[in-house]
Amino acid sequence: MSSPSIEPASAAFSGFNAPLASRALVVLIHDEVTKVGFQRALIGLSGGIDSAVVAFLAAQALGPRNTFCVMMPYRTSTPASVRDAEAVIQTLGVEGLKIDISPMVDAYLETSPGTDRIRSGNVMARVRMMVLFDQSAAHQALVLGTSNKTELLVGYGTLFGDMASAVAPIGDLYKTEVRSLAKHLGVPSSILEKPPTADLWEGQSDEAELGLTYDELDRILVEVVDKRIPLDEMSERGFDPSQVERVMNMIRSTQFKRRSPIIPKISTRSVNHDFLYKRDWGK
Repeated sequence: MSSPSIEPASAAFSGFNAPLASRALVVLIHDEVTKVGFQRALIGLSGGIDSAVVAFLAAQALGPRNTFCVMMPYRTSTPASVRDAEAVIQTLGVEGLKIDISPMVDAYLETSPGTDRIRSGNVMARVRMMVLFDQSAAHQALVLGTSNKTELLVGYGTLFGDMASAVAPIGDLYKTEVRSLAKHLGVPSSILEKPPTADLWEGQSDEAELGLTYDELDRILVEVVDKRIPLDEMSERGFDPSQVERVMNMIRSTQFKRRSPIIPKISTRSVNHDFLYKRDWGK
């Protein structure tokens, strides 16, 4: 008896309405930025699809003049990534700035000989976020995050690095949905078609590090997370048990990345426990 065939991720997300999602996220970005007293948003632009989508949404929500993009290449970053980021800036007509983070990163790495690629990549991600938040103060712009739902669920991101932001517009969109949204928004084809990479070192590949393609990840995640299919039923649906277990291990082991820092409740009103109501914000 043959195993059930698994539908491709594109079919699993066939009900995704990109125009509706776009309109909703544009409204959300505008509301979340302006209600805390800002008029501008700031995005770290890598040349990848996620940051490009957030930049396109922000430009629609706040206008090109109120959307500020920062490119932060390291010396091993590919020239193509910078070109793709510059293409987004030019297409949208937004303000852009390029800051080479190599001197900052190398100054720290020199104090820690033998740092492996993972640690070095985390240093780059955190230096980039330091730059972004400093630029947000300089330009009075709120930092928009670029992590998608797939990455957040499996913990593929650097805590207080690329995962840090004031608003994460695409945090509830799987990578498959981000791709659909990117096509709808008109993101340049050079970005749509290239393999996903954080560009932290030469030849770095997101999917090689994850051990699965985003297509495989999304098909599993939508079943166990959104549809709440029991794990013991996944093989009956045609999924490889070893892949499902790999994904579940990634989710379990990175839960600490998806929660606020633990604050033990000692007093009568504690931050993140019960200091959350509208009356806490004054008028």
